[in-house]
Amino acid sequence: MPKASEVKKNAAIEHNGRVVLIKDIERSVPQGRAGGSLYRMRMYDVVTGAKIDETFKDSDMLSAADFSRRAVMFSYTDGDEYIFMDNEDYTPYHLNKDTIEEQLQFINEETQGLMVLVIADVAATVEVPMTVELEITETAPALKGGSATARTKPATLTTGLVIQVPEHISTGDRIKINTEELKFVGRA
Repeated sequence: MPKASEVKKNAAIEHNGRVVLIKDIERSVPQGRAGGSLYRMRMYDVVTGAKIDETFKDSDMLSAADFSRRAVMFSYTDGDEYIFMDNEDYTPYHLNKDTIEEQLQFINEETQGLMVLVIADVAATVEVPMTVELEITETAPALKGGSATARTKPATLTTGLVIQVPEHISTGDRIKINTEELKFVGRA
């Protein structure tokens, strides 16, 4: 049973008899109050999709939900549904675009290391690895000697994500991106 201060985004917990997925955590430290931090969490019910906002003290004990993670690969889209295929038994998992909107900026047909969080035989969300490799589709021309400076330029990737890259990187290069910080890590 983790404390509220130990829970991360995309974690599954049991709350008021329902399994919920934590989508956002906002930490605040009230002024003039003895005690710890407060954690305001935006959660979504896995079954109904209902949004729940709740505030917990840092010492509140939360109950982790019973779930499993399955290694998957992105297969195809069908309207607003994104279909992921299990790497072992080829089970298809259907996820709505709104549910995984934040993760979609890192996912294409070539993305490796994807995991689907399965709760009560229902796919709740997809988890992306810490770093992903994507190709640059558009950026300013590479500058000779650009690796000697720390200046950056915007680059558009195959998924539509725009990040800052060093000046010596050019269109068509495959690069690694840190998915938590949205930062360039290096060439792939």
